[in-house]
Parts: sequence; C-alpha cells; structure tokens
Amino acid sequence: MNHKAATAPTIPPDGSTFQIITPTGPSHLNQQVQGAQAQQQQQQQQQQQTAGYQHAASVIQGPMNASVSATIKTSKGNIDVILFGDLAPNTVKNFVVKADTGYYNNLTFHRVEDWVIQGGDPKGDGTGGGQMGAEQTPTKPFVTGSVGVARGANPQINNDSQFFITKSDSSWLNGQYTNFGLVTSGMSIVNSIEKGDKIEGITINQ
Repeated sequence: MNHKAATAPTIPPDGSTFQIITPTGPSHLNQQVQGAQAQQQQQQQQQQQTAGYQHAASVIQGPMNASVSATIKTSKGNIDVILFGDLAPNTVKNFVVKADTGYYNNLTFHRVEDWVIQGGDPKGDGTGGGQMGAEQTPTKPFVTGSVGVARGANPQINNDSQFFITKSDSSWLNGQYTNFGLVTSGMSIVNSIEKGDKIEGITINQ
C-alpha cells in the first residue's frame, strides 16, 4: 500500500510550548480534608520527581548506552521498548528525563490510525509540546513497532514530547523522522490502543 507523506505524524505549526500538567484530586465537601489530601499528594509527587530528577541527571551527565529499555504502562497493558541511545542520544535523554519525572503520567494517545498510535501531548489534542532539534537516523528503517518523534513541517525541528509507534512497516518515514526505539514486547497492546487511552506512566529500566 502506498502512503503519502501527508499522513505522517505531524503537529500543527502553531503548537505552543509544553507545560507540565499536575493531576487534580477528586472533589470533596470538606475543604479541610481536601486540603490535607492535596498536600499529601503534592508531597508524594515531589518525592517521585526528586527521585526521577536524580536518575535523569545521572543519565544526562553520562554517555548514552546503545540500548536503554523502557516500559510504557498504558490503560490496556504494558509496552516494552528498546531506545537507541547511540543513534539518537539527545532524543533518548529527553525521553528519559520526561519519563523519570512523571511528565507522561496520565497523558493520552490522541491519535490512533490503522498504521500508527501517537501520544505524549500534554494538551491531548496534538497541539502541545515544545521544540527540540531533530536527530537524523537514516540507518534505522521504520518497521512494525518503531518508535518515532512527531514534528511539524520543518524536518530539522521535532516536538519534544509527542512520540508515535508504528503498527506496520512505514518506509516512507525513513530518513524523514527521528527513529529512536523499537517495541520488544507488547505489540498486541499497541494494536489494541484506542483514541483516548491513557499512558499511566513510563519506567526507564536502565
């Protein structure tokens, strides 16, 4: 089947800078109880972020391994991936930092098509996320289970949070998009994802 570049994972050119979204707790009639729970939740989030930042900092300061493993925990099940730290070190480091600090927690897959799923947008509609320089990975073809980075019209600039996973061979993306990982387990989960399904979190197993 021939595919056109127009179907590739893109973001609108006016996508604004990302903001970390903090989950809000449930509503309670008793404001005192609500405040205490909110404070406890905030403390837990700060502890998780501190641990995440410590691990992320160690990753950033050192050279990237050729393969960093990660688990994308979704509302449908887990997707295990290998990240190509040797081919796209800046992209992988950025992904590791966001994963470790909880950036992806409770975000959704906002785009689902017969050949791809795409998520990681803090706005949930394809317009969120910041910008970062693209890394060229022409030696890695987009096959079933490839993990890539969404971008706008400029091939030199990637979105810094939105990623996609191909459900079939997608050779028309080769050399055009940053290919920074591959699914090693969980393609059945990838194929079961529906629009709006959640990313519960991403664990880096380095």
